[in-house]
This record gives sequence, structure tokens and C-alpha cells, in this order.
Amino acid sequence: MTHRMRTDTYGTPHSGEGDWRETATRYALVPLRIFLGVTFIYAGLDKLTDGAFMKDSGSGSIGDMMRAVRDSSAIPALVDLSLKSPVGFGYAIAFGELAVGIGTLLGLLARLAALGGALISLSLWLTVSWASDPYYYGNDLAYLMAWIPLVLAGAPVLSVDAALRARRQRAGSHH
Repeated sequence: MTHRMRTDTYGTPHSGEGDWRETATRYALVPLRIFLGVTFIYAGLDKLTDGAFMKDSGSGSIGDMMRAVRDSSAIPALVDLSLKSPVGFGYAIAFGELAVGIGTLLGLLARLAALGGALISLSLWLTVSWASDPYYYGNDLAYLMAWIPLVLAGAPVLSVDAALRARRQRAGSHH
């Protein structure tokens, strides 16, 4: 059994068993992008269409939720800041989630979108789910960790970013 040394970076189609591994590696973050993108779009739309949520007080309101978590949060001052305008904060989170979700799903400004998602998840972990005991019951920490590979890698395949990069490279090679 002989192994030929690979000198090319991507391989040619049907050039052997290593190809599926390389392809799998290149597309490894796509399922994570789809999951986080869809989840954050859904979370944003869910907040924007929930009449009870976008209120200063009342059952299921952002105001009541933030008051409930204030004393158990890591940074009560952050909660106090949100309580100056709970509805404004609610809209900021909802539109933030929507923008992050769309950017992540399309792979548009993917690293920036992922950073936004990480910051939203970090904020929610430090406030809403900080008191979760044991810690792994709070899903915001898991979301924060899920965003990190996308912050580092961006969206190199199946993305607007990749299409724009390829277009720039083609334009640059004509000069």
C-alpha cells in the first residue's frame, strides 16, 4: 500500500479518500452557522412579535424579567442600565439577534455577526442565566461557546463573504 504525498491544497475531484475529509473539514462550521443563524432570527422575531414581552411590566415582560434576575446577576449594574428603558433594551436585543442571525446565516460580515452573537450571549449569561445552578443549565454560556469558532473562522464557504472575496480576487487579477 503506497501513499502519494499531497502537494495540492484542495485536491482534484475523485483523487482519493482524503477528499471527503478535506471537504468535511471545509464545511464543518456550516451546520453551526445554520443552527445559530436560524435560532437567533427566531429569537429576535419571537421577541418582536410577542406583545407581552415588549413592555415595562406585566406577565412575561422584559421589565419584569430583568427585575427578577437583577439580584442574582453577575453585574447588577448592567441590569440597572437595561431597566432605565426595558423596552428599548428589549428592542436592542431583538434587533441585535435578528441582525446577528441574518449575518450568520448568509455569511455576511460573518465574524462581526458572530462577535455580536457572542456579546449578546455573554450579556444574557451574565444577567439572565448567571444564577443557573449547576452552571450548564444556563444555555447562554453554551451559545457563547458556540459563537467562538465562528468569530475565529468567519464563514469561508457558502457565504456572501466568500463570494465577495472571490470577486475581489478576480477583479485584482485583471490589472
